[in-house]
Amino acid sequence: MSGQFDKLVVGIDLGTSGARAVAMAVDGTVVASGAAKLSAFSADHRDPVGWWKAVQAALAEALGCIDRRKVVALSIDGTSGTMLPVDRTGAPLATPMMYNDPVADRALLDAVSAHAPRESAAHGATSGLAKLLAFQSLPGVFRVIHQADWLAGHFTGLYDVSDENNALKTGYDPVSRSWPDWMERTGARVELLPDVLPAGAPIATIAPEAADAFGLSDDVVVVAGTTDGCASFLATGADRPGDGVSALGTTLTVKMLSDRPLFAPEYGLYSHRIGEMWLAGGASNTGGVVLAEHFSPERIATLSAGIDPAIDTGLGYYPLVKPGERFPIADPDFAPRMSPRPADDATFLKAIFEGIAGVESLAYQRLTSLGGPALRSLRSVGGGAKNAAWSAIRARKLGVPFLSASSEEAAAGTARLALAGARKAGVL
Repeated sequence: MSGQFDKLVVGIDLGTSGARAVAMAVDGTVVASGAAKLSAFSADHRDPVGWWKAVQAALAEALGCIDRRKVVALSIDGTSGTMLPVDRTGAPLATPMMYNDPVADRALLDAVSAHAPRESAAHGATSGLAKLLAFQSLPGVFRVIHQADWLAGHFTGLYDVSDENNALKTGYDPVSRSWPDWMERTGARVELLPDVLPAGAPIATIAPEAADAFGLSDDVVVVAGTTDGCASFLATGADRPGDGVSALGTTLTVKMLSDRPLFAPEYGLYSHRIGEMWLAGGASNTGGVVLAEHFSPERIATLSAGIDPAIDTGLGYYPLVKPGERFPIADPDFAPRMSPRPADDATFLKAIFEGIAGVESLAYQRLTSLGGPALRSLRSVGGGAKNAAWSAIRARKLGVPFLSASSEEAAAGTARLALAGARKAGVL
């Protein structure tokens, strides 16, 4: 299939359960893909050897479907906040700390809390900065780096380069584009942190050993990647301020491109820098978890067929499984609003759909009120996006054009960064 394309790029995604790789043409068409589960290579999801073997397998599968000599650039994403200490050769010196692994040492967390500005994403027990403090005293440590940095190092031989998105939770300031001075006051050895490049910036040409291992040309450009969450957004094709993406999974997550950074830590809201734009978003406690509390997937499909999405029930639900909301309302005691319950199940399901859509609408209004642009278009991903009745209700509530997502694969978003890097490097 790829014979019609002169040049290709590759995007690689390492998520929580496995690796995926896609080959993409200059026009954004995905021409090949590969996948591998982490469990096939290691029983421990913290095992870096397993990470790399999964990446190798996924990449080999994708490259096996194309003329690999046409690949001009590649990029890789990883889970945000996953970090590991390495020596000068890139060898791990301890078991990595995953994105959701907390640092238990209270003194380290207090040091961050005392000096990090309120709007910094470095607060919290799972932050990259806390992990740096935990790792920095290991004998022989050369750098403390992010998962994506380590994997990219296998292609470049460099284990001291990161990107602005992965660096955010480690304390990086995306506005000044620097590791800020306050970090040293926490006791952090900032010299152990990687140099940071913008996502999509060329890092280096591929190392000869990596080129030989994968049968790639020796002039392939390795491009600074991103986090898996940012990659998923980029995969949809959203690329202008006001473009929003809603993920309708277990919870509701909204993200929007902005022409200015938005920071509201009380909502868990931070902004990733992507090019000259900013990706801001928040996560609500509503979503598919509420639907699953009341209906099976089969029952939802049956009831949805009888819903008229054009007429509102007027019930005004705020659907939650239990008290507590993060965004667009920040209140740990916020009470669910799901009564009265109609006798008719279809009407009850419709009211839940309407309620979640109302929260979604309020979430985008909140982003605008915090300084972001007005929502101009929406792309939807996740299981809920496939429900036609719910989508029609959402379209009525949100009042903006609903556009198709180009892809839901994070690897496709990372491939888009590879395209950008290839253009900057002059190979496209």
